[in-house]
Amino acid sequence: MSAVPFELGGQTFTSRLILGTGGAANLHMLEQAIRASGTELVTLALRRVGTAPGSTGGLLELLDRCGVRLLPNTAGCHTATEAVKVARLARDAFDTDWVKLEVIGDERTLLPDGVELLRAAEELVADGFTVLPYTSDDPVLARRLADVGCAAVMPAGSPIGSGLGIGNPHHIRLIRQGVDVPVILDAGIGTASDAALAMELGCDGVLLASAVTRAADPVAMATAMRLAVEAGRLAAGAGRIARRFHALASTPDEGRPEL
Repeated sequence: MSAVPFELGGQTFTSRLILGTGGAANLHMLEQAIRASGTELVTLALRRVGTAPGSTGGLLELLDRCGVRLLPNTAGCHTATEAVKVARLARDAFDTDWVKLEVIGDERTLLPDGVELLRAAEELVADGFTVLPYTSDDPVLARRLADVGCAAVMPAGSPIGSGLGIGNPHHIRLIRQGVDVPVILDAGIGTASDAALAMELGCDGVLLASAVTRAADPVAMATAMRLAVEAGRLAAGAGRIARRFHALASTPDEGRPEL
């Protein structure tokens, strides 16, 4: 089941793992981690690479060498106006109309400002962008973002970089049930079991950065994340057994010897 093509924004991907570049110690390690993860889509902030001639440096060359698609993001924006401006700069700089939309509403939690996020999404969709918004785990806001034409919704499992995993699995399930676009779990992933759980909850993919780039062994963790996403996807399709209050023997009574 892991090989089932993944449709996102009208494009087909094999990997359901999206990797961020933030926190990488160096480009050599990042390249190894990207290759180990098997990802086909990598996000990075426009401010990391700049737009001036010659300023893109080795990072873009690295991504091109790895054969992955670039997904610019609007990290650091706090208003719809800022995010729309950065998205348009990224479109001009990288010749792509894909954008991971981030509009941060609070510096302590780095959770999104829902009002500004929705405003920016509406404007960018109307401008022809393929918008992938980082949002909270609010099922109502996720539905509103899908309704205005976003190509996916990307709810946070928990605050960015916290490594706390998925704080509210019930809301992630509600989001999955409430929208017709792909759901990508974004933020809060700490280790491979968090990624597997996201997929078991019905997510279509997982986006993570620091769980890999800040791991003690980033390449090993990238490998673990790739396998976890595949395992979670398989488990979700296989169907878990029902939870029971009491035990249920796996061996039937038939054929039991008389003692």
